[in-house]
Amino acid sequence: MPNNSDKKVILRIVGAAVAVFLLVYLGITTLTGDPDDLDERDAVEKLEDIIEDINVNNPGTPHPIPVDITPENLKDTLPDISSYPPQVRETTSNYIEIFSSTEKAGSGTDGWLTKVAQDFNDARIKIDGKQVSVRLRGIPSGEAADYITSGKSRPDAYTPSNELWGEIIISQGIKAELVEKKLAGNVAGILLTKTKKDELVNKYGAINTKTIVDAVANDELDMGYTNPFASSTGLNFLISALYAFDSSDLLSDRAASGFESFQPNIPVVCYTTLQMREAAKSGLLEGFVLEYQTYMNEPKIRHYEFTPFGFRHDNPMYAIGELSEEKRQILNEFVEFTQQEKYQALATENGFNGLDEYKSGTGPVRGDEIIQSQRLWKDVKNAKPICAVFVADVSGSMDGEPLNNLKRSLLEGQKYIGGNNLIGLVSYSNDVNIDLPIAKFDLDQRPQFAGAVYDLQAGGSTATFDAIAVAMNMLIEQKAAGPNKDPNLKPRIFVLSDGKDNRGHSLKHIIPIMDEFGIPIYTIGYNADIDALEEISIRTEGACINADTENVVYKLRNLFNAEL
Repeated sequence: MPNNSDKKVILRIVGAAVAVFLLVYLGITTLTGDPDDLDERDAVEKLEDIIEDINVNNPGTPHPIPVDITPENLKDTLPDISSYPPQVRETTSNYIEIFSSTEKAGSGTDGWLTKVAQDFNDARIKIDGKQVSVRLRGIPSGEAADYITSGKSRPDAYTPSNELWGEIIISQGIKAELVEKKLAGNVAGILLTKTKKDELVNKYGAINTKTIVDAVANDELDMGYTNPFASSTGLNFLISALYAFDSSDLLSDRAASGFESFQPNIPVVCYTTLQMREAAKSGLLEGFVLEYQTYMNEPKIRHYEFTPFGFRHDNPMYAIGELSEEKRQILNEFVEFTQQEKYQALATENGFNGLDEYKSGTGPVRGDEIIQSQRLWKDVKNAKPICAVFVADVSGSMDGEPLNNLKRSLLEGQKYIGGNNLIGLVSYSNDVNIDLPIAKFDLDQRPQFAGAVYDLQAGGSTATFDAIAVAMNMLIEQKAAGPNKDPNLKPRIFVLSDGKDNRGHSLKHIIPIMDEFGIPIYTIGYNADIDALEEISIRTEGACINADTENVVYKLRNLFNAEL
């Protein structure tokens, strides 16, 4: 053992080592700074320094061109159904086609119904001496409903996440018969941090939709939810919130005014469940909505506590249209097949069938009421005005088809941008052009926007992050000192690019500024490095869209419905 003299020597050595470490660490920190420690003033100064290094041009007032503000027919915006190839293909000439929500017709833990359908076909079941099979397509519930109601493509059967979508298609004149209320159990839930849940329970006594909407209206809870035009959980939350304000009439003045008092305090309505999950992981939200099956399969959000709400998500099955007797028998056989003990055990293993004891406290609702509720949401969701800058990549790599597709996206997509929003346009290659300063998107600004888009020409290098910096600066100035200045503006940036970046500042230069201002950046990729664009969007709680698909206008329609 060391003696006292040895111990003193050891302590001196350790003390000296610690001192050296602290001096080195503090010296490095002083010299380099910690990007995460930027406050708003530092971020503004850093952004100003970056802007000084960028060659920013103002080409002048664009030549306006006439615009069509009539949205495209829904059927025309949807891609051919082949863009959703079947997860399971039929193995016989006698078969039925099923559209299924994606949380059960995907792969892995989202592939329960995929596995059931594969086994059904492998079982070589016969009806009246003929072998039968199924074709299964995984399509988001809301998009599948659009295919069915528009007539673009109609399956023999449809299993959305919940019965709200079934009510919608029935209200649109589609013959849809509920043949099974529950293929596999699931519920939607409100997820809260433990601290916030305890706080709300202490004040309100329990967690339910009414206490949640009251807490949000009283500015006691920062929560988010998903787009009710596309998301089953978002639609459920919308209807449940209106029901909480007036259980006798979802569309009453009382329900509408209650929702109008609630919505301004919602920091984020997410375009997709993925975007919702990423926002939750960032710690931005004290609460959000999600299905139980997704919650059980996402360990990174388990520190949130789950409370069921609204309508159950029991994956009902509908027969669509006038089925032949043979097709009806195939459907009945398939439904019965899903209920076998081993497949229900598999469903449970994949996160379904939890919280089966939960019963909805929300009354029945008609499809026409649901559709009118969606319209109400569209009208009042942006109580605080949106201010957005579109950032268009016009570098040489965008020449030809990518730029033509970008122009089409913006010219068609502008139909879905509300006239009360403030919109600007920036383009970039070697330099950055402010093609259209921010202004209200009225019948003067809209034709100028179209004209500026029409005149975009490709050539040069790609200074993506220079352009994002300029767009951020425009938004910050608009909030603080623009002609329509409003500190309550909700800023957004939409970057349309192929994802390549080879000039100017890099992502690491603007990350601390992005983090401080928290401006969501949505990326739309054309012949793109999608991973690079996704990195930008995930970092800022935005969403990324791959525009190299036939349904880009449909995707933009849903995105702009949620955000603009």
